[in-house]
Order: sequence, then structure tokens, then C-alpha cells
Amino acid sequence: MSLVVGVHGVGNHVRGRAPEDVAAQRAAVWARNLAAGLGRPLADGDVAFAYYAHHLSRGLPTAQGPDDDALDHLTPDETALATHWLESLDLPKVTAQGRLAIPLRHAAEMVAKRFSLDGRLTRAFIALCCREVAAYLRAPDAPTRHAAREEVASVIAERRPRIVIAHSLGTVVTYEALHAHPELTVDLFITLGSPLALPHGVFHRLLPAPVERGIRPPGVARWVNVSDHGDPVAILRPLRRYFDGVDLDLQESVRLFDFHRAVGYLRSPAVAAALDPYLPRR
Repeated sequence: MSLVVGVHGVGNHVRGRAPEDVAAQRAAVWARNLAAGLGRPLADGDVAFAYYAHHLSRGLPTAQGPDDDALDHLTPDETALATHWLESLDLPKVTAQGRLAIPLRHAAEMVAKRFSLDGRLTRAFIALCCREVAAYLRAPDAPTRHAAREEVASVIAERRPRIVIAHSLGTVVTYEALHAHPELTVDLFITLGSPLALPHGVFHRLLPAPVERGIRPPGVARWVNVSDHGDPVAILRPLRRYFDGVDLDLQESVRLFDFHRAVGYLRSPAVAAALDPYLPRR
């Protein structure tokens, strides 16, 4: 039994290593960063990790070209996802009648300027994010989607945590896993940098399909969402406008948004405050 199960976002696939080794290494990293935010250590075994990227990687196309050219090699489905995301950011002078009016690469540059991000890394991240999200959401019955969702559900079932913390794409996988397994009970569900509300690209493709609004998974007692002001993935805000059952929707100034890690969120005062009532006093 663990106190916390963490669920990763995009960019976490490690080739050539056993999934259980990756999960153990990620659990240790998350434990250190959560402890840094809390200002006190966590006990060995308090944090477990649901690593699903090895399942999802089977559905990813082979990358082509250097990072600077990554946007040029997106599939139509990935390009559509990128377009939905960029339109939701409401960038000035980039849309016409609900569609992007400028090339994807130029829109990515506008994202980089708006959020003070490195342009090259932004282009690479958009390509990476869209590939992995599209691979997961490609079809309701896709084998990769089922395998990733069941991986997360199996770790929660085995570890029986009080708390589940999910980041980025992990919030989507965990949301679906908890809905698919209503027998799983969690005292606290924390979503970090979540794209759950992204229209068309994510929200309208969720399982169960939202009628007008999404709903909290039945086994979750409390849902806290945290989004950084500088995180372009955590849209639209606040999440509770689109989902019933979000108890607390916090906008944090993490200022440490990283394309591949959740470090800034895990160390943030908002996450520490949400966790504190659920932690044992040692």
C-alpha cells in the first residue's frame, strides 16, 4: 500500500529499460520533489508510480527530421489536435472563422512569445505532445488506449493509495481509468497542468463522453486541479467550468513549466497545501 500514486504526462517514455525500473526511478523523483514542496521527507514506499508510456509508444509514428522540423511531419490527426489547441489559446490574429489563418509553425512561435518559452523547444514540444495525445485518443477502442488506461488502473488497485496525482496527459488517462473502474476509491485526486477541457481535441473524445460537462469519477472523494499561469497546456481555465465535481481549482504561479517534467507543480505551495491534510504526522 502506498500513500500516493503518481501518473506522468507526455515525454516520459524510456526506451530499452524495463517498465518496473522506470516506474521505481520516477517514483523516487516524484517523492523527492513532493517532499521539497512539503518541507518534510516522505517515507520509503509512500509514493508509487503508474508508468504507461511503454504501451502508448507502440501507437506512435516514427519521428522524422530534427526537432526544428518536427511540426512538418505531423499526421493529419496530430495536426488537427495542434490546431484545436492553438485556437483555444485565443492568440491574436491567428484564426479566421474558427480555423488557423497562419501556418502551424508561425502559430507555435506566437505561443513561445506569449508564454516566454524557447521557440525551438516549443515547436518540438507541440509535436511531441500532439503525437502522444493523438496516439492515446486515436479511437475509443484502440489497444494502446486500453493498455495505458488499464496500466494506471492496475497500479491504483494494487497500491490502494489515498491520493492520486496526475500530470498533463496523465490526467486524461487517469480520469478515464477511474471512470472505467468505479470500484477504485481515492480520497484525493490532484490534476496538474491538465488538458482535459481542450475542446474537440480532448474534451469531446473522453470516455465516458461528456454530454455537456464532464463529471468527477465516482470513486474520487475530492478533486483538486492546479494550473500554472504560464502553462499553455492547462487550458481552458478554470477546469470547474467544464467538469462537475472539481472541489478546488487553483491557478498557481509555478514559473517552472518544463516541457517534460512536473517538477514545478510537485514543489508548489498549492500542491503541498492540498496534500497536507491527507499526510500522516510522523
